[in-house]
Amino acid sequence: QVQLRESGGGSVQAGGSLRLSCVAYGHTYDSICLGWFRQVTGNERVGVAAIYSGGGPKYYHHSVNGRFTIVQGSNLNAAYLDMNSLEPEDSGMYYCAIGGGNCRAGWSDGVGMNIWGKGSLVTVSS
Repeated sequence: QVQLRESGGGSVQAGGSLRLSCVAYGHTYDSICLGWFRQVTGNERVGVAAIYSGGGPKYYHHSVNGRFTIVQGSNLNAAYLDMNSLEPEDSGMYYCAIGGGNCRAGWSDGVGMNIWGKGSLVTVSS
């Protein structure tokens, strides 16, 4: 059974840090694009960061550039999102998602992202 195991959400004060983890199990892709998406109730889902297991550039939403880093795990089916200098606007439910092959144009809109995790809640207080 294909599943994504997420962990690492929580509550922090502004300026703090959190690390999100995502490990993909049971898929048959030779390589994957792994991304994190943030959603706040009533707002559109936002693609925050993505990485291709085969290497190459990493992708970030402009609002997290310089603060968030997506890191490939030693297991190529795992990745981590290091979130630093957190701001209240970073709060939301963070979903991990994967798609087969390289990250596609439009990944931030969910293009090519076929398998989704259940989400981890991140709350940043001011």
